[in-house]
Amino acid sequence: MSNNRIELGILIGNTKPDQVAFESKRPVSIGEYVILNYGKGKVLGLVERSSISSDALSTSIRNYEEASESRKVAIENRWDKSYKGHVRILGYLEELKKCKAIIPALPPDPGTEVYEATEEDLATIFSPPAQQWIRIGTLLRNTQVDAKVNVDKVVSRHLAVLAMTGMGKSNLVSLLAKEIARINGTMVIFDYHDDYSTLDMGSSNSNLIDAKINPRFLTVDKLGDVIEIQENASNQLHVLRAAFTEEVKQRKGDDFWDALATEVVVAGKEKAYREASDKVLDKIDDARRKFHNILDPGMADPLALIKNGKINVVNLVELTERQANIAVSFYLEELLDDRKKATRQKKGKKDAKEPKFPAPVLVVLEEAHVFIPKDEDTDTKYFASKVAREGRKFGLGLVIVSQRPRGIDANILSQMGSLAVMRMVQQDDQVQVSAASESLSRDLIDQLTSLNPGEAIFAGQWVNLPTFVKVDEVKERKIGGDQRAVEEWKQLAAIKQVAKESAGSYVPSGYIQD
Repeated sequence: MSNNRIELGILIGNTKPDQVAFESKRPVSIGEYVILNYGKGKVLGLVERSSISSDALSTSIRNYEEASESRKVAIENRWDKSYKGHVRILGYLEELKKCKAIIPALPPDPGTEVYEATEEDLATIFSPPAQQWIRIGTLLRNTQVDAKVNVDKVVSRHLAVLAMTGMGKSNLVSLLAKEIARINGTMVIFDYHDDYSTLDMGSSNSNLIDAKINPRFLTVDKLGDVIEIQENASNQLHVLRAAFTEEVKQRKGDDFWDALATEVVVAGKEKAYREASDKVLDKIDDARRKFHNILDPGMADPLALIKNGKINVVNLVELTERQANIAVSFYLEELLDDRKKATRQKKGKKDAKEPKFPAPVLVVLEEAHVFIPKDEDTDTKYFASKVAREGRKFGLGLVIVSQRPRGIDANILSQMGSLAVMRMVQQDDQVQVSAASESLSRDLIDQLTSLNPGEAIFAGQWVNLPTFVKVDEVKERKIGGDQRAVEEWKQLAAIKQVAKESAGSYVPSGYIQD
């Protein structure tokens, strides 16, 4: 072994081809990489468990006085402490540098030396120089090494970003968006909580879109959802179906609503549907009043608002859950159809309509548990499933983001070829994540509770090996963190006090009185 490597410990106990344990000179951190020399060369391993024990301070101690005396013995005896590390064998180092994970057929002998992995060892694996690899942060335990991810694999094999609230999911998506903007990629973020509207990527790289729905483009069932007709209101749906004629669909602006209302009245002339007709008219009136900023019968194809080579943020914040579901499903359906046309065109086949997106597109679905729930069929779930299955062939990538993995459809989650998993304490969530990825061992899953904000385990096809990462913070991201309630209350109180002191009993317009 080279002289520039630092010996860390010695293998002990029973060894296996893929798992070993060693006694260390110092405490070792979970997520550290080590080198062993056996078989056909240098082998890379990842510390997945770590422990410290003391013979003097064992669990057999019965009281505080005995513990106090034993501590003195432990301090004076430098042989007392035991530092153990449990290592998962990842493969031959030189083969890993070629993206090939080949594990030695035979286990190493007990007594084999364990060395610290050097920066040079790790950089080739975790920080490749090729253009499809973008920096996301650093290795958590080897901060001198950049952690990069393969964007090509994100687009072709999809990605799930999973964690508790406040652990850095949106920051990671923002960082990914910033890097994709830098290389002029096309990204569509469905922003359910207005987390990305203030993300500063330069006006030339970002495109903010207020989500709107053209009711003329919808099926009658989806139109019923949009104007909030209940699913079990069969008579109302019958009236709407009779009124939503092809002639009505050709009307634009207010003419559409007027024509639709007229046809609803006609449908209500049948005695059996008179009451239902009146209720549908009320629903139409309510929709025109409440959702006039959302429902626009005069708008062009919503897909035309999305721009190539931009980070397109589709703001869903003003939509109800049902409306947002319809809007997202429409975009997914149209994007997949467009990318199919582009793929056929590249193969020399012509379509009547030119595709809008000649290059791949990456879609981000925030609050995935709302749109692709485990126990409910939704429009978005249907088309997200199609994208997960077919997107690889047509250059439409999907990123799903959620703080509730247990609530996501397991079939879609299992098709996410890459994972970024942050702090997660719910057992049900951990089980769901474990089932979704073969590359995450039980030991790695157990570490999810100990991760700090901004720390993550990356696994799957967007990285060469599972790894602990410290994700860079996006400074340009202005919202999305916890609210500073106390600070804002104090500022409000100060404004009120200044107003009273400067104006006596008169408080100018715009200030708040008690």
